[in-house]
Amino acid sequence: MTEVAELASKLKSEGEKFAAFFAGLTDDQWKLEVYTEGAVWAIRNILAHLMTSERAFVKLFDNILQGGEGVAEDFVIDRYNARQQEKTRALTPSELLDQYKAIRVDMIRWVSGVNDSDLEKTGRHPFLGITTLREMIKMVYVHNQIHYRDLRRVLKDQT
Repeated sequence: MTEVAELASKLKSEGEKFAAFFAGLTDDQWKLEVYTEGAVWAIRNILAHLMTSERAFVKLFDNILQGGEGVAEDFVIDRYNARQQEKTRALTPSELLDQYKAIRVDMIRWVSGVNDSDLEKTGRHPFLGITTLREMIKMVYVHNQIHYRDLRRVLKDQT
């Protein structure tokens, strides 16, 4: 299996796991607070964050693949995340989940369409700085796992 195929497969299995996790939440669980420092984020906000981040990453990765530099040097993650939360505030959890699943399909399709040699292309990632597409794609998975761990901790504390 090629490295690209492995990355796409990992994104597919993780996306399915996340979709099932979010689909199984109760109305009350969606409102549980996960992060309380700075802006308060409930589980619903985490899904909005994962969806909007991934949507932006597909565009960012394609920009880098086409020879672009990636995000601007003055890009501010917290400001971007706050704007995205505002833009998605009116969406229901079900609508967010549908958008998450759709953007994950787009991400898998995009990753599946590159060559292993494309993974060496570099650009500026909003968190990692200058790095390869390979590391950026892996970070999609790691980013989601970090938030998933925090979600599970909050849910475990509720039992």
